[in-house]
Amino acid sequence: MSQKFVKVKNNNLRSNAFGKYFAKAVYDKGFVETKQLAEYIQSQASVKRSDIIAVLDELGAAMKHYFELGQKVKLEGIGIFKVGFSSIGADKVEDLGAQNITTRRVLFTPETVRVVTGQGHRANGTIYQKFAVAKQLVKDVVFEETHENAVAVAVENEG
Repeated sequence: MSQKFVKVKNNNLRSNAFGKYFAKAVYDKGFVETKQLAEYIQSQASVKRSDIIAVLDELGAAMKHYFELGQKVKLEGIGIFKVGFSSIGADKVEDLGAQNITTRRVLFTPETVRVVTGQGHRANGTIYQKFAVAKQLVKDVVFEETHENAVAVAVENEG
């Protein structure tokens, strides 16, 4: 399996990339939901689907609990989740409070690994490591061009 994409032309006259073509991700219309995810995990592990569903169901509640405590949640092999928000500015510090918070969201940073690619020498004679950062979740994802949703994406881009 592979992540599908279509080729899309940038038609934004104000963009520095006007006229260039870019790959745009194409997703299936549906979602992988808890039960389907649990079925897959069950086939890969020695845990029953009903137990996995129970754990995944509680995961959301547990994450919310720790978010309310101001904590970040790290799921090893997946990444870090934390609360993000936007707020309306106030002229005086005493006028700023929780009522100014407008948009709440969950921010996600995928887990990464540092891969050493070599070493270099600084002008002062010290040695440093050169490295690349690889995102664990997507490092082996294969990409494939598709034409399945190309018409819908093209019409969406022209509007």
